[in-house]
Amino acid sequence: MAKTSNKVRMGMVGGGQGAFIGNIHRMAAFLDGKIELVAGAFSSNHDNCLLTGHMLGIEPTRCYASYQQMFEAEAKLPAEQRIQFVSVVTPNHLHFPVSKCALEHGFHVLSDKPATMDLHQVLELEKIVTSQQKLYGLTHTYTGYPMVKEACEQVAAGALGDVVKIIVEYSQGWLAETTNEENKQASWRLDPKRAGASCCMGDIGVHAANLAEYVSGLKITELCADLTSVVAGRVLDDDGTVLLKFNNGAKGVLIASQISVGEENNLSIRVYGTKASFEWRQEEPNSLIKKYNNQPREIIRAGVGTLAANTNAYLRTPAGHPEGYIEAFANIYLQFINQIIALEQQSDSDISELAPDIEQAIRGMAFIENVVEASKQQTKWQPFKLTVNSEGQI
Repeated sequence: MAKTSNKVRMGMVGGGQGAFIGNIHRMAAFLDGKIELVAGAFSSNHDNCLLTGHMLGIEPTRCYASYQQMFEAEAKLPAEQRIQFVSVVTPNHLHFPVSKCALEHGFHVLSDKPATMDLHQVLELEKIVTSQQKLYGLTHTYTGYPMVKEACEQVAAGALGDVVKIIVEYSQGWLAETTNEENKQASWRLDPKRAGASCCMGDIGVHAANLAEYVSGLKITELCADLTSVVAGRVLDDDGTVLLKFNNGAKGVLIASQISVGEENNLSIRVYGTKASFEWRQEEPNSLIKKYNNQPREIIRAGVGTLAANTNAYLRTPAGHPEGYIEAFANIYLQFINQIIALEQQSDSDISELAPDIEQAIRGMAFIENVVEASKQQTKWQPFKLTVNSEGQI
């Protein structure tokens, strides 16, 4: 078998016919022309896997019946032919075993969030990443938006003064009716055996928490949580509110909901400082609004005027053309494969920013578990814990 190109070679676990996020990952991965999908274990149904592979132009011999088979077979191929990294796009309960198996067979991993089912697993995953000396990335997509990067850069430069308050919201309405539970995407998210300890906070609340820490440059240290299952009969939460304290003394509010009728993907963040504030909304991604008490607000637009170098590094289109969800997703892939290339060439010249890594994976799992536990407590404030006891509890 001859080497087909000099692109970074990707394998995929999950994302077969009928899946949602797999197509999103593939579109994002292909956007910059630097990645080639050469193998996959797309489904536990091998016929589905073969059909998916056929539609994607992948050789049948590299459409595997299981992820274990894929990693074993790929590891035996010549270095110039085997996959270099795997994209993990399965339901949550498979993230850890797939990532562990890939790393132990010598492959880098880029996984959907959350990284694992619980904090104990992600701490074990950290040890594997360290021992195998392979890259691990997490698709916290919303940090890939150029104007989110601009906000991050300006906050770090002191444009808002000292950050004192953060309000972040991620509201959806698609789980407001019980009939939606028949949906394949809903059924596993509402199943503790496949989703983990949380539905809403594990699915979208963790994105909001990650965005708050990314833009502000701060870390959550304490929280007070109230999670609810609004639709009768659900075991896992579909709505929640969390009060936050950050490591500089700032306060925050995080709202996450999947039963807010009429909401699509209403992700927004407001960061208030002592000099000015920022507001950004995913549904209007090209605009970053900067507000003051004593002068007119500014609308900072993607591709217009002087922007930070790191913002410009992830802009693809001329001003006035929306830099949307696929582009933001592609920026995470771009960051990750630039790290792979730099590692293999022993050069970091093309790396402007690292992809979300095992540290964000740990903080994300810790956020989910801390929120779930805090919601059960009568004491108002609970510490944000990053460790587990001998029973695997935070």
